[in-house]
Amino acid sequence: MDENYQTYLNRLARLTLPETHEAQLQNIQESPKFQGTAERKPVHFPGYSVITPPWAEDPKNPEFYQYLQETQTQLFQDLAPDFLVPVIPDSFHLTLADLIWDGAYLNKSQDPGFEEQLRSHLASSFSEFAQEVTPSQNNRWQLLGFMVRPRAITVCLIPKDEASYNQILQLRRLIYQSPALVGLGVEQQYHFTAHITLGYFGDVSEKNLSNRQKLYNHLDRLRNQWLEAEQPDLLVHRGELRKFDDMTNYYRQPDWGVVEF
Repeated sequence: MDENYQTYLNRLARLTLPETHEAQLQNIQESPKFQGTAERKPVHFPGYSVITPPWAEDPKNPEFYQYLQETQTQLFQDLAPDFLVPVIPDSFHLTLADLIWDGAYLNKSQDPGFEEQLRSHLASSFSEFAQEVTPSQNNRWQLLGFMVRPRAITVCLIPKDEASYNQILQLRRLIYQSPALVGLGVEQQYHFTAHITLGYFGDVSEKNLSNRQKLYNHLDRLRNQWLEAEQPDLLVHRGELRKFDDMTNYYRQPDWGVVEF
């Protein structure tokens, strides 16, 4: 299901164009992951993913995440607080493979032994990856631009080289084509689109209509800044099985599976 290297680059280039942003901002929707009026709070949205270590636990990418936090601050400038809900910077991460979440997770979690089996089978996929791939310690990704999703605003990333991209795809193939994981309800639902979420849309009613134009202006200004300056890379050095209860905290136990790149 995932694309080849050049197709991926072409698709993400289109997603980050100003005309794409303008069109997407006409169709944004309130994210169900945060609710409230005066102050939006995360709602229960449990599941498992394979992700890079969140910023608070990643000692190898301080410059990248600091830059991302500064970008988030500039992007949210002058926007109504109920229009766009910021992601906690400490939780910034790159998702390598979505596993199971929300309704599918809640259904499967009723089965005895489900979570233990999930962790065990994923560890087997990680082990198979380690046997097939020699870690390069140089799997690097660079910021390409912003992507407006229906319910969130993100930054897109592209690999520094084809080998970095293919490593991620190989890991995803071993996960999504594992009969044991498929039997537990793990399935690939999306093409891989490397992104880090900066915020989720809140009140997108007529009351906040002017915020769409403000956000577009910020996206355009920051895009032009990026074209004129060099940004730090993200070193993808490790993937981890993480559990989440909502979109603010991704945690793991020491014995849960990890994979090195």
